[in-house]
Amino acid sequence: MEAKAKARFVRVTPQKARRVVDLIRGKQAAEAVAVLKFAPQAAAEPVLKTVQSAVANAVEGAKRNSERLDEADLFISEVFVDEGPTLKRFRPRAQGRASQILKRTSHITVVVAERETKGRAR
Repeated sequence: MEAKAKARFVRVTPQKARRVVDLIRGKQAAEAVAVLKFAPQAAAEPVLKTVQSAVANAVEGAKRNSERLDEADLFISEVFVDEGPTLKRFRPRAQGRASQILKRTSHITVVVAERETKGRAR
């Protein structure tokens, strides 16, 4: 069972979001949530919400298909951050000039999958 969640147009630079995403890649879903709750970076909050959404999508998908799903078996199989559109703003500078400010956005994608246990037959 695999479930996906996307957070699009998040007002965090992709470079800063990738630092947070690297902390949880390949971890159990519950452990990833615990790590993100205590991460000091501002990008941890939208990543946390996306992970929680992916877990909820997996649970709902299993209910819809009448399958058994243990949340403890879920792990982060894929997580990546793509660059979204950049908002361009201008700031007044000295002598009548203006300088451009680039406000970057991100698209965060999290895929959770069920880890196969050794003694389990399907």
